[in-house]
Amino acid sequence: MNNKNVIAQTKHWLEQVVIGLNFCPFAKPVFDQGKIHYQVSDAQSLECCLEDLIAEAERLDRQAEFETTLLIYKNGLQHFDDFLDTLEIANDLMDEQGYEGVYQLASFHPDYCFAESDENDPANYTNRSPYPMFHLIREKSLEQALAHYTDPEKIPEANVRLAQELGLEKMQGLLDEAMQLKKD
Repeated sequence: MNNKNVIAQTKHWLEQVVIGLNFCPFAKPVFDQGKIHYQVSDAQSLECCLEDLIAEAERLDRQAEFETTLLIYKNGLQHFDDFLDTLEIANDLMDEQGYEGVYQLASFHPDYCFAESDENDPANYTNRSPYPMFHLIREKSLEQALAHYTDPEKIPEANVRLAQELGLEKMQGLLDEAMQLKKD
């Protein structure tokens, strides 16, 4: 799969699932304004995955026109347990590099499964994506968005409820639709 296809699939998922189902009420304006940077990583080793993460934080430092970055691991972090281990290390590394309070990491994975959850629970699709990815979010932008939103702590609950109402088949279908997209 070439990088253009990976980005097209990710954008489709973002538009249809994250924005379309309103899983993140703050995503649509940033998406519509082209303020999301999509970076595909070929990294497979832990070290290279982390190097790419820091490179994206540095990109956000330099390029204020982007509010957020989706770092998409096309070939790496395929096993969910390895992904979670890497996420923990990545959060520590971001802190060590002075990014605590500057950028927040959100995570998405094709096999995302919440702790104590059945793998077939549709709620897992609130964090399932076409590829493993880290989402770097500017904390300042997030704080500004949250300041204008009533009860932001209820967003995850509402997302879980909606995913469960839609059901496993619908949620899996939306993810499959993104993966079948090909851009020439």
